[in-house]
Amino acid sequence: MPRTTYRFTPNAEDAGMRLDQFVAGRSADLSRTLVRKLVDLGGVHIGGRRTRRCSYPVQAGEIVEIYVDGLPLEPYQVEAAAVVYRDSYLIGVDKPAGVETQPTPARFKGTLYAALLDYLHDPFRPQQAPELGMVQRLDRDTSGVMVFSIHPRAHRGLTEAFAGRQARKRYLALVAGRMTAPEGEFRSMLARSRATNKVKSVERGGKEAVTIYRVLEEFAAATLVEVEIVTGRSHQIRAHFAESGHPLLGDQRYGGSVDRHGYPIRRQMLHSWRLSLKHPVSGQPLELEAPIPADMAGLLAELRCSKIQ
Repeated sequence: MPRTTYRFTPNAEDAGMRLDQFVAGRSADLSRTLVRKLVDLGGVHIGGRRTRRCSYPVQAGEIVEIYVDGLPLEPYQVEAAAVVYRDSYLIGVDKPAGVETQPTPARFKGTLYAALLDYLHDPFRPQQAPELGMVQRLDRDTSGVMVFSIHPRAHRGLTEAFAGRQARKRYLALVAGRMTAPEGEFRSMLARSRATNKVKSVERGGKEAVTIYRVLEEFAAATLVEVEIVTGRSHQIRAHFAESGHPLLGDQRYGGSVDRHGYPIRRQMLHSWRLSLKHPVSGQPLELEAPIPADMAGLLAELRCSKIQ
């Protein structure tokens, strides 16, 4: 299903009707089976609060909202192969593209956060919720390494490392065109535009954003760059490269092409490659790395082939 939102208000005649039955009766797009799946994901809200009960009896005047994000209805689950680091205090994972980092109105189940809670759950202690602290996020269609605390002793130190810019975050990005210099820096004040809901550089009212890049490989009409962000602003890399005239390939929101030599690009070509920091408990240096995902590797192969030809 495409991304959309449905809103219904039960009247007096609907009062007491099961939620799934009520919604299915109001929309030809939403069958009872689909409504049950959306409730399971966490995409159905009643009176502004997420509900997990298909049998909930709707009340007259109570607003029912159904959020659909267009992502697969089968929830994402963390597999052991996605775990790049784990000890008693931290877990590092390789997030795939297309997965939300944290809960959204459309889903709780299937986000990376919820999937990690399931992965960490101790079957011998079913009533005890895992400790899970999130200090960073990646955009839905950005892949790569992230780190979470899984013990109270680690969370404060991890938070301070990211807030104090002590964690070194490096990305790989495929951008349009060729950069004018083999390395450089973008520095601006970024703010979100209310008109477009995109992030852009502004003269006043924004937050400082610093992006450093280094060219790794050049192609006919694209460049592979290593990117380091000193700050951690929303859409920072995407906005800075777009404003420089070199939008990320596949980043439709910021003007990126969705096709290269007939090769379809289904998301922005941005990958959280390496994360370096000191362990918040032991103080030992950590270097976490996520391999280049298949879609990005495939596009690189196509670009290299075209370069040879």
